[in-house]
Amino acid sequence: MTQTFVFSRLGAILAACLLLPIGAFAHATLEVKQAQRNASYKAIMRIGHGCGSSPTLKVRIRIPDGYVNVKPMPKAGWTLETIIGPYAKAYELEHAKISEGVKEIIWTGKLLDSHYDEFIMNGTIAGDVEVGSTLWFPTVQECESGFNRWIEIPAAGKSSSDYKEPAPGVKITAPAQ
Repeated sequence: MTQTFVFSRLGAILAACLLLPIGAFAHATLEVKQAQRNASYKAIMRIGHGCGSSPTLKVRIRIPDGYVNVKPMPKAGWTLETIIGPYAKAYELEHAKISEGVKEIIWTGKLLDSHYDEFIMNGTIAGDVEVGSTLWFPTVQECESGFNRWIEIPAAGKSSSDYKEPAPGVKITAPAQ
């Protein structure tokens, strides 16, 4: 292989990488992007970077209406706080009728910009959430210097890719037969 060929091939690969949407690598994202209505859903929020080169100190996730009975997973080395409040309406679960629960989860710790981590919660997608709809999880990432606010919810006719800091979302599917 000639040196010219190697450099031209490397140049083509680098050019292709530059054409990729940078936002695809820079967002808070949910690992599983679909969930069944009236079923358990383990939400795994991925945080892949800090704010510029500044480490993440806090991750705040607002729980959407229709995702109920939520329980966050503690993380070693991080403190965990939940904000409890009333739901917009009461929900029937297998064991009880519930009218309040976790509305926001806050993890506080330190995640270096050069590291990646996941923040996990488990709950139930309520039985009356519309199939085909999306539940949005607005997420704020606070850093030593600055913040990222992944809170933009797409308007009708738009998608997450139309926004600089889109909220992570999960599309609701019909229950398994």
